[in-house]
This record gives sequence, C-alpha cells and structure tokens, in this order.
Amino acid sequence: MAVEWGSTSEFEGKTALITGGATGIGLGIARGFAAAGVHVIAAGLPGVGAPEHGIELRDLDVTSQTQTSALIANLDRLDILVNCAGIIRRDDEFDMPVFEQVIDINLNGAMRLCVACRPLLRESRGAIVNIASMLTFFGGPRVPAYTASKGGIAQLTRSLAVAWAAEGIRVNAVAPGWISTPLTAALQADPLRSAPILARTPMGRWGEPADVAGPVLFLCSKAAAFVTGVILPVDGGYSVS
Repeated sequence: MAVEWGSTSEFEGKTALITGGATGIGLGIARGFAAAGVHVIAAGLPGVGAPEHGIELRDLDVTSQTQTSALIANLDRLDILVNCAGIIRRDDEFDMPVFEQVIDINLNGAMRLCVACRPLLRESRGAIVNIASMLTFFGGPRVPAYTASKGGIAQLTRSLAVAWAAEGIRVNAVAPGWISTPLTAALQADPLRSAPILARTPMGRWGEPADVAGPVLFLCSKAAAFVTGVILPVDGGYSVS
C-alpha cells in the first residue's frame, strides 16, 4: 500500500534518516517519505533490505557511538530523523544480558541518534519522530525490556520536545498498534492469538506499515508546525476499546 500525499512540494529536497528503515514499519515510513520527494537514508544492520528508488541503505549499529557519529558526520544536511530501530525478545528478556541489549538498542539507540543529529536538525529546524508502541501504555508480561524501552521512548520524546523547542526542533512519537510485519507474522498465523487482537481492534484488521507512514509524514510536515511532545497512537482504536 502506498502513502497518498496531497502535495510533495514541502518535502522535496529534504533528507530523512530512518533507523530500521529497511524492513517492516521502518520500510513503510521510508517508502512514504521517498514518495513525497525526500532523500531517504535507511540505516540498519548489514545485509538487511534492498535499495529502492529514493531510499539509500547505510550500515548502522545503533548501539555503537562510533558508527553513529561517523554516519552523521558524512551528512551535508538533515531535516528528519525517525528512530525505528528496535528488537523484541519474548520470554528471554528476563535474562539481564538480553534485557540490557533490548534497552540499549530500543531506548539508548534512539537517544544516541537524537543527540548526534541535533546540530543538523537545529540548522534545518527539523523534526524527530520516535517509534513508541502500545506497550508504551500497557504492561507486557513476556517482554519486560521491550515494554520498559517503549515507556522510556515516550518520556524521552517529551523531554527532548521541551529541551529543544527553542532550537526549532520538534520531537514527537507514534505508537503503532498491531501492524502486519515479519515480526508479527507468527501472531497473525495463529488464530488463537490473532482473534483476540482483531476482536479488540474497532477497525477490525491488522494495520499496514503504510498506515504508520502517513501520521509520521504529518508530524514532520508544516501542518504539524505547532505540534511537539505528542505520543500519537496509530492502532485502529485498540488503545481506547
């Protein structure tokens, strides 16, 4: 599904960096920005994804300050940062090394990118969108690290929104609901697990990555010029049902 955007003129010539932008929700967002005329840099682990029109792949381990700094140092400009890199390790997150790894990727990784990109975003008066989750709001009994990291994303978003507003940098987040991606393929294939999800989702379907892309584009557009510090659910009504 492609993102339909009424006018691409405000995005043409801009550059967006999307971590985790080669697969799943990140790829959906990358495609949305590319369709709007943005030069997209999709940064992630080596060998993941394939180049597409308007989307440039770069290698990046978000837990590495060295790699993060080197990537940003090679950018001439940056208008948009989307922190979408993340992992989930169901049941294994009760082991401390796994817990720490998930936090380092999902939460610390987002902070590394935000701080590294701040000078370029200040220059462009740009926007940051972090990817939160339904587990930003609910407890996840099988994923304590993922849940903690996504709760942290919400507070990080609010804190940076307040801290950097005077520099013209807006910081928001979207909280996707149940989205059809490779990470949720097993859930979708299991009727006993997918049926309760669909029953609670008022719109009655799984979301698509393109469903997330539209709100992200909005938050980075002039239409959202007075919006910062928001955690926007994109969940088909799941969180209010």
